[in-house]
Amino acid sequence: MAASPVVLGIESSCDETGAGIVRDGRLLAHVVASSMDEHARFGGVVPEIAARAHLHALGPVVRQALERAGLRADQLDAVAVTTGPGLSGALQVGLAGAKALAYGLGLPLYGVHHLAGHVAADTLEHGPLPEPCVVLIVSGGHTSLLLVRDLVREPILHLGDTLDDAAGECFDKVARVFGLPYPGGPAIDRAARDGDPKAVPFPRPLTGGPRGQDPYAYSFSFSGLKTAAARWAEAHRRRGERLPVADGAASLQEAVADVLTRKAVAACREYGVRTLVVVGGVAANSRVRALAERRCASAGIELRVPPMTLCTDNGAMIAAVGDLLVRADAPPAPLSLTIDPSAPLEYAALQPVA
Repeated sequence: MAASPVVLGIESSCDETGAGIVRDGRLLAHVVASSMDEHARFGGVVPEIAARAHLHALGPVVRQALERAGLRADQLDAVAVTTGPGLSGALQVGLAGAKALAYGLGLPLYGVHHLAGHVAADTLEHGPLPEPCVVLIVSGGHTSLLLVRDLVREPILHLGDTLDDAAGECFDKVARVFGLPYPGGPAIDRAARDGDPKAVPFPRPLTGGPRGQDPYAYSFSFSGLKTAAARWAEAHRRRGERLPVADGAASLQEAVADVLTRKAVAACREYGVRTLVVVGGVAANSRVRALAERRCASAGIELRVPPMTLCTDNGAMIAAVGDLLVRADAPPAPLSLTIDPSAPLEYAALQPVA
């Protein structure tokens, strides 16, 4: 019997350069190099700095992943790469590296949608996704509720998406107002440990009613919550009062976690789905995890969340999609494959060409 194909995945959509290797749904190795420290002094990701960092990191990251897997490059069977969405220059670096490897080694090349990678990351820890399942994607740039059946064979149904700021973006912006460091999500989480989540009655955006009566039942909006937190902080400063950062962080985190988990569980109930998968960088937030666990247990819903190392951007999740595409006999992309920085999530494979 022939050995299962070995797939290399490359991720470079933002400020992490990732390479992962997957065989038959099993993670063999993954390595991530982050340029986050270089962006911290600017309070956010600078695209030119990110692209330059990918140029320096891509080769070493791929070599380290191969070493950890105990493999040579000529033992790979396919290459998968993020082709969108993301920063244009950053995506171009990853795609150029993936094309070079695929062409040089004579391997099939697969373009992968970044968000589908986040969904597939869970399979590396918990095995194949139940069909169907509800997936909540929460990250710095994306907040979406999806109904997923066969991830690589069927279209992905959007139940709701963010209308403005994503959850992670809200954390980043409010953290800056609170005087906390970048990235804001982990900083808010740390500060919230010493705070009272009921101290500030921050709003719960778009929680108006059931889907039949509310067209935004499964949509998200965190811009107003961000503004409410900023005004709360400004009011303290105008009065010359010390800002109770811990209480503000805990209350903000509670509001975000409440909205995310309330809508996700409601979607599972409406669609008769017994499994909720929470993925993306904000899935690492302690309160989001805890509240999701409590509400899913109460509703009799299985909760699946990838380990922390697979929540943030990484090459393993892209390799996981590539592995599924190879095993589904999906056609590879031509070497004229291009990027799509603003690609909507419709299918796991994202293979635009010029």
